[in-house]
Order: sequence, then structure tokens, then C-alpha cells
Amino acid sequence: MEQGIHVVLAPEQLGSLWGIPITNTLITSWIVIALLVVLAFTIGTRLKMTPSRLQTLFEWLVEFIYDYVAEILESKALARTFFPLLVTLFLFIFTANLLEFTPGIGSIGFFSAGGGSASGGHEFTPLLRSVNTDLNVTLALAAIAFVVIEVTGIVVMGLGTYLHKFFPNPFKNPIGSVVGFIEVFSELARLISFSFRLFGNILAGEVLILVATYFIPYAGPVPLMAFEVFVGFIQAAIFALLTLFFIKIAITPAH
Repeated sequence: MEQGIHVVLAPEQLGSLWGIPITNTLITSWIVIALLVVLAFTIGTRLKMTPSRLQTLFEWLVEFIYDYVAEILESKALARTFFPLLVTLFLFIFTANLLEFTPGIGSIGFFSAGGGSASGGHEFTPLLRSVNTDLNVTLALAAIAFVVIEVTGIVVMGLGTYLHKFFPNPFKNPIGSVVGFIEVFSELARLISFSFRLFGNILAGEVLILVATYFIPYAGPVPLMAFEVFVGFIQAAIFALLTLFFIKIAITPAH
């Protein structure tokens, strides 16, 4: 029987360490973190008092993003607090999306017993897999953003004032109380929207490239890969921007 397209939603477990499962997406995420650390160290050690054109462009880009964050939050103090987080989220997601097209991601691995007759009795397990095709990763990123948003609202506005946004006086404003309960559910729904938006777009792109590779092995995947690089950038930017906008909403008093 000819082997067809094989898509696995869950990450493959390669082993365990102290009872903690080690998956191929976890290893890839470590590689992404290592790349970002090396990049940060390399750029940091090459900065000069008299900047080159490349350094000038880099500084202008950082200043532009920082000023944009400060403009949205209407506070340079808050911008200094959240700028590193927002940029880190963007860089991690975008680098992970770019790494998806690196040779070896999804193609280097080993065969293990358990496959069907189509695979000759063996199942291929890749050592590395695109990070954001693992719902656990996107859910963890969404949880970080969610906690930061809610804690920021409480710290900036105070617990009583922040809760009053969702639960006003039910006797004076019963409609507002009903709307408040809806707002609470919308806050919790951000965990789902954050995680599934990123997971769904990246996984769909990977499956699309896999299908194109299967039917048109040489010419088909190239334009799709270029498009997926753009999608990866957009998804990383959307995740960081939504985190920024929701922080702004969290610190804005109710009207």
C-alpha cells in the first residue's frame, strides 16, 4: 500500500526526565531560546557609541516600537515595564515560525515499531517539530499573556476598582451586572482565542505545505513557504499587539 500524507496533532514524546515528558516541540523550543540568547549576546557586544548604519536602523526600530507602546499605554513607565515582554513574545513566536522551514525540522528522526502496513510496520518519529504546532506551547503563551493582563489591571487600578468593572452595584445597575458576567467570560475566552489562533494558523500552514509537497514536490512548496513566512510574522505581531491592547483595556476605567 502506498503511504499517504500523515498528520499528527499531538507532539511526539521522545522520553522523560524526572517524570516530565520530553517532546520534540520542547526540544525545538529550547533551540529557539538558545538562538535568541546567542543573538541577544552577539548584538549586545557589538553595539558602539558611534553607530553604524545597521545599528542606527536597529536603534530606530526599537525606538519606534517603544514609542508606539508608550503611546498606546499613555505612560512611559508602563512602556518600560511591558516593552521587554511584548518584544520577547514576538521574537520567540516569529523565530519559532521561521525555524519551521529549517532543514531537519520534521525530517530527522527515527523509526519505531507500531506503524501499520503502509509504513512497513514502523512509525517515523521526528526529533524536532515546529514549536507552535503544539497546542501546549500556544496555551502556555496565552496563559502568560492572560496572567499579565489581569494582574496589571489589578495593580494599576486596585482590586476593588478592577472588579467593579465587571460587577457593578446589581441594585443600581442590573443590566451592567449582566454585561459584567459576559465580560468575565470574554476575559476567560482570551485563553482559547490566543492559543487556538496561533496554533490553528501555523498548523494549517504546515499541513498545506505537506499537501503541496506530496502532490507537487518541487515547485509547489516554494511560494507557499514564502507566504507562510509572512503568516508567521503576522501571527507573532498579532499575538504581541493583542497582548498590548488587552493590557490597555485592563487599565482603562469602566465608563
